[in-house]
Amino acid sequence: MKLSKITPVLLLSIAIQMTTAQEKNDKQYSQVWVADNGDGTYKNPILYADYSDPDAIRVGDDYYMTASSFNCIPGLPILHSKDLVNWKLIGYALSIQKPLDLYNKVQHGNGVWAPCIRYHNNEFYIYYPDADFGIYMLKAKKVEGPWSEPIKVKEGKGIIDPTPLWDEDGKTYLAYAFAGSRSGIKSALVVCTMNKEGSRANNDDVMIIDGHPDETTIEGPKFYKRKGYYYLFAPAGGVSTGWQTVLRSKNVFGPYEKRKVMDQGKSSINGPHQGAWVQTQTGEDWFIHFQDQLAYGRVVHLQPMKWENDWPIIGSDEDKNGIGEPVMTYKKPNVGKKSFPIETPPESDEFNTPKLGLQWQWHANPQIVWGLTTAMGYYSLNCIPVPKDATSLFDVPNLLLQKLPANEFTATTKITFNSRFNGEYTGLVIMGLDYSFLCLKQEDGKLFLSQRTAKNIDKKGVESQGKAIPITNKTIYLQAKIKAGGICDFFYSEDGKKFSPIGESFKAREGKWIGAKIGFVALREGIINDAGNVAIDWFRITN
Repeated sequence: MKLSKITPVLLLSIAIQMTTAQEKNDKQYSQVWVADNGDGTYKNPILYADYSDPDAIRVGDDYYMTASSFNCIPGLPILHSKDLVNWKLIGYALSIQKPLDLYNKVQHGNGVWAPCIRYHNNEFYIYYPDADFGIYMLKAKKVEGPWSEPIKVKEGKGIIDPTPLWDEDGKTYLAYAFAGSRSGIKSALVVCTMNKEGSRANNDDVMIIDGHPDETTIEGPKFYKRKGYYYLFAPAGGVSTGWQTVLRSKNVFGPYEKRKVMDQGKSSINGPHQGAWVQTQTGEDWFIHFQDQLAYGRVVHLQPMKWENDWPIIGSDEDKNGIGEPVMTYKKPNVGKKSFPIETPPESDEFNTPKLGLQWQWHANPQIVWGLTTAMGYYSLNCIPVPKDATSLFDVPNLLLQKLPANEFTATTKITFNSRFNGEYTGLVIMGLDYSFLCLKQEDGKLFLSQRTAKNIDKKGVESQGKAIPITNKTIYLQAKIKAGGICDFFYSEDGKKFSPIGESFKAREGKWIGAKIGFVALREGIINDAGNVAIDWFRITN
């Protein structure tokens, strides 16, 4: 079109179309799980994804959540909501884990355990434990960052689940728990004092509960104060089988009374506990917690909460015994406004900008050679040498993965494999303590596609390979369909239209303290100075 042909009316039309397209893009959300029912109610889980050990706060009219990330990097995800139901992933507080010589390698189940997010003196704080080193704190003026370098607040192997409290009199406290696997003790909660900045814990620790008699595996405390009472909300009974206990005292060091305030009851929600009490602008009380769903990870639920005689009751107390049960649907929180747009964490990625979607994480601190963003409409994942002594993908750090987004979904990707040497391979993987992936590999100068599966990889389980199918085009479409129960079936296509099944059904399994994940792998046998790569055109999650 010649410039002289562009009229003011045409310019306006183009502008409107661009604005409409942008609005449509801004309103994109998950096709497979939305908690907002659109009628003033919501359904649980509010996040059908592995945001383990969630903690949340309200700052003004905004709600923020973080969660455990273990060895996955970037870590400490930051989610934002306006109504406690619709959540958007907006970033991460931890871009790299230290010490580097440790976390540059895969450390399954280690790293960032249950964190606590707080807002104090116009700053955001996150306290998190590394069970092998102690308790750390990092902070930021804005929740989007930049976040400070973590500092060690309290050193100690096996001290976990920190939660601070800034009291009205200016004193500062820290409560925490113990990991038996590191410390040799568990089922106890401790409170100590900190300096007023909350950057250094003192050695005046006082045990406030020994949970062995009837609160076995009590951990994950969250510290609050209300009407002169100090409260510790703490899960007990185990991740998949437990309940929510609350302790209260007029004295910060006790003695504390305790009460069970939520359990599974007659509901289908196992182990409902560990999370955050949040109060809305209108004075409503709500509790965010997780439920362990094995391969799907620890998905996030939202429960109504009320106070009776200065004790909380979480969920619905139908039998009036003072112990709530989880609800599956409920009216949305009253946040002072009727409604907000539907928002969900990102799942699909078109790779059209030189920036990875926020959903992607690595299994260790990322290295620049693993992959490169481009402005050419794809992500370039390089074929990195398989680590020495690796028996399976369990030992591979350069896995580009994201959380499973729902109990049922289809994941489809278009890739172009620019292999340069025999022994290079790439593919679409579903990763956990068992895994399976579609492996596109160059052998004898030709490409072959097969299913590779390994089980019990934490116990040195090795891969088995299915029948290899010759592939004529280096551009291929790979697909995984996940049904309820984590049952996965694989498909492939060379034209993007007709998909053919390949391999056998595979049952996804959780990882080490995390849910199963889905994404990409690119590896090679041996070292070369010009390895091949896979250009990931797009990755889409659909029904």
